[in-house]
Amino acid sequence: MLHLFRKRLGWIAGVLLLGGVISQPVHAGEEPLLLATTTSTDDTGLLDYLIPQFTEAIGITVKWVATGTGKALKLGENCDADVLMVHAPAAEKDYVGAGFGVNRRQLMYNDFVFIGAESDPAGVKGQGACASLKRIMEKKAVFASRGDNSGTHKMEISLWKTCTGGIPEKQPWYLEVGQGMLATINMAAERSGYTLTDRGTFIKYEANYDGNPPLRIVIEGDANLINQYSVIEVNPARCPQAKNERARKFGDWLVSKEGQDAIGNFRLLDKQLFTPNAGE
Repeated sequence: MLHLFRKRLGWIAGVLLLGGVISQPVHAGEEPLLLATTTSTDDTGLLDYLIPQFTEAIGITVKWVATGTGKALKLGENCDADVLMVHAPAAEKDYVGAGFGVNRRQLMYNDFVFIGAESDPAGVKGQGACASLKRIMEKKAVFASRGDNSGTHKMEISLWKTCTGGIPEKQPWYLEVGQGMLATINMAAERSGYTLTDRGTFIKYEANYDGNPPLRIVIEGDANLINQYSVIEVNPARCPQAKNERARKFGDWLVSKEGQDAIGNFRLLDKQLFTPNAGE
């Protein structure tokens, strides 16, 4: 029991070191489910909206840390979480294939969008993702990268490699921020540059400015920009202390009609942030 207590204290210390955000304070005596998730589910307010509904329906409290998907997967790998909600399908499949997670289930999606200053200094508005990245590189327009191994960062790196053959690291116009999505957006705005974000976080950013934000969507609708989210249970065979029964109930509720309806009904500025697609 002492080892388990120290392990859970280590979880709290570890996520603080990783730069995550711990939410949902837990009352003494409770055994919360430990969720590691991406910043977009927290920044948008989705978790503040969903978790109380889950707790009311199922009676399980949840404590979460919001960090990049890469770090969330590492928390699961290190047995420092019970369940994950992340958005990097290739990395998730590798994670499950390596035996770190079980029962990966598709949950919801939105899409990635490129946003930039209204002046559009590289002239990319309305173009496809590849044409736009090539033009940003040619014009040496400021581009803010999350640089944190998050799901959004993984998508951005994949696009650079696919579209231009490499990553513009160490270029003065390419800013590796190493922080969350909203911080990265603010950095891009300060420099009148561009960045890649998920649509849900952009809508939250837009709402913060009453619908008139400094950065606007310049590229959207590209078939390469789908942003899929999944829920994954930490493998109890590797992590005996993981609360797998509770993790399974959490995933079951998220993919149930009640959970899917709740996800679909979550809106800001009367815009839907995530589209439920469990079972598709």
